[in-house]
Amino acid sequence: MAEINWEQPYCGEGNNCFRLGTDHEGNAFIAVLGQEDRYLTDGREALQQMIRDIKAGKADHLL
Repeated sequence: MAEINWEQPYCGEGNNCFRLGTDHEGNAFIAVLGQEDRYLTDGREALQQMIRDIKAGKADHLL
């Protein structure tokens, strides 16, 4: 299992808290706070693009 360096959780009001993490091999991870053993993973570039897309409003339909 990869050694994941988790960031502080990102929490919205009344919502689950999410954590982002990276490892030394260039992978990125997303997990729900308290469930870090059940994560999604992809390359850092994919995570960076997802964050850019969210900031650009491409996920606003999910709100």
